[in-house]
Amino acid sequence: MDEIISAILSDDAASEDFSCLTIPESYRGNVILKENIGIFDGMRSVDKDPRKSLHLQDVPVPEVGPGEALVAVMASSVNYNTVWSSIFEPMPTFGFLERYGKLSPLTKRHDLPYHVIGSDLAGVVLRTGPGVNAWHPGDEVVAHCLSVELESSDGHNDTMLDPEQRIWGFETNFGGLAEIALVKSNQLMPKPDHLSWEEAAAPGLVNSTAYRQLVSRNGAGMKQGDNVLIWGAGGGLGSYATQFALAGGANPICVVSSDQKAEICRKMGAEAIIDRNAEGYKFWKDERTQDPKEWKRFGKRIREFTGGEDIDIVFEHPGRETFGASVYVTRKGGTITTCASTSGYMHEYDNRYLWMSLKRIIGSHFANYREAWEANRLIAKGKIHPTLSKTYTLEETGQAAYDVHRNLHQGKVGVLALAPEEGMGVRDEEMRAKHLDAINRFRNDQG
Repeated sequence: MDEIISAILSDDAASEDFSCLTIPESYRGNVILKENIGIFDGMRSVDKDPRKSLHLQDVPVPEVGPGEALVAVMASSVNYNTVWSSIFEPMPTFGFLERYGKLSPLTKRHDLPYHVIGSDLAGVVLRTGPGVNAWHPGDEVVAHCLSVELESSDGHNDTMLDPEQRIWGFETNFGGLAEIALVKSNQLMPKPDHLSWEEAAAPGLVNSTAYRQLVSRNGAGMKQGDNVLIWGAGGGLGSYATQFALAGGANPICVVSSDQKAEICRKMGAEAIIDRNAEGYKFWKDERTQDPKEWKRFGKRIREFTGGEDIDIVFEHPGRETFGASVYVTRKGGTITTCASTSGYMHEYDNRYLWMSLKRIIGSHFANYREAWEANRLIAKGKIHPTLSKTYTLEETGQAAYDVHRNLHQGKVGVLALAPEEGMGVRDEEMRAKHLDAINRFRNDQG
């Protein structure tokens, strides 16, 4: 592994040099173990501790198949699917790996008693398999997490509709929270030159997810002037949704949970901010009963920011805790887009406010190839910026997942893999200087 790191850090190694590197037999990866399924049985989700289930250990380097690439991971990041994998919710990921393993002799590689997780990376291509022409050893890349087989016509118009669509590092093995990762070559995109390895790794999953959910015609199709309610606007997903709304001429109404996160939104340029904790919103009277009076109070507060207008688009991801309020506050003919359920999967809402007011609920999951590419292009052009607040080492991945699970973070948290330290990998210092304040916005707010 030292030889690989030296080649990457040399800054002048050619593609031929990378092609000649010896690929080690094993690498270190953060894994969950099949034998640990059940260790959290009987515990509340909030009490489950990723530090007890995530293990950094040596695993064999997988064979590179047709249309695939082996990547040296310089940095990765933690997403909510990292947390879900580590606490075995809503189900253990080994079921995904078993089903994928039955697809073909090649996919059988993924069905293992360990699962290398992680759905983001920034790194350098080491090897490509047969049929890969667009990428070569030595290319600096980031990877999106859409893995599809593309053998069915169902996915040819929108790759997210492919019946064999999976999220890499969650529903497949050999993910990015490791020293080496295996991806399909069409997951690769150019690394933005003005960003460090850890900054480039941070946007991938959440940036593409927010793009499809809010901007794409497959999501809400946001337009100029739209009032957009963004839950968790200072978090991993919401921080990108806030940027897209501002960059697209919409009016974000940012819901946050602390003064610190409110200040982050102001630094991004948002003006309409609701601190749900400070203002005491409690949408549930108890575990089974919602409180419509709180929906109305919330809607009234929103109209104070919009000049009396209701919400055009709700950017939903908390799920059960907020969904009833989201449906209520949306304007007649408006749209609620949902991509997750971090507070619970069983949503409840008063359907009268949906059907009689002709509102729409749109399910949105990650992004197709084109949407992921467009989202990364906006990062590369400096139109949208990473929201990296803190970086952990590969050994500290369990702690990073724990902090995300407990909502002790802002924006995204990164994980250094082969990169020896933060700040490495920047190729365009001039462009970086133009956007340095925005790049460091979330970091600078960490006390």
